[in-house]
Amino acid sequence: MSTRKKKEQAVEDVALELKHAELIVVTDYRGLKVSSITTLRRQLREEQCRYRVSKNTLAKLACRRIGLEQLEQFLEGPTAIAYTSSDPVSAAKVLLKFGKDFEALTFKGGLLKGQVITPDQLIALGDIPPKEVLLAQVCSGFQAPIFGLFYVLQGNLRALVYALEAVRAKKEPA
Repeated sequence: MSTRKKKEQAVEDVALELKHAELIVVTDYRGLKVSSITTLRRQLREEQCRYRVSKNTLAKLACRRIGLEQLEQFLEGPTAIAYTSSDPVSAAKVLLKFGKDFEALTFKGGLLKGQVITPDQLIALGDIPPKEVLLAQVCSGFQAPIFGLFYVLQGNLRALVYALEAVRAKKEPA
């Protein structure tokens, strides 16, 4: 296979993978060792996320092919792209944790469901609690009014029982 065909295939592969991605994060990996990048890839793979070092010209061609031109502004200098079509929050958490451990990894920007995100927005995305915690918070939000109603009604019933007891005691011969 010729070099041109290999590059065309690489563009097609990147385009296909980025087309279905929920989250795309463009990073600068300058200063990271190969072993560190391998560790990051392993951690991201556990969250169904891929991390790919890419040539900017090929990545730009892939972005143009699938209509993600807004991503091109981040494709300058040494570039690696993290992308996932599953849970964007868990992938962002892995990237942020790794970025704190290895300061050489910097975030240029990216896309979340087609919308451009800045590094600050990526940090905010990574700070969202896990899905299970959010579901628990929603459930407790639903329960709170029910418990409030229960305690109000319980107080009314208690007052009724005290009133009936007082009436019974009053009618009872002394």
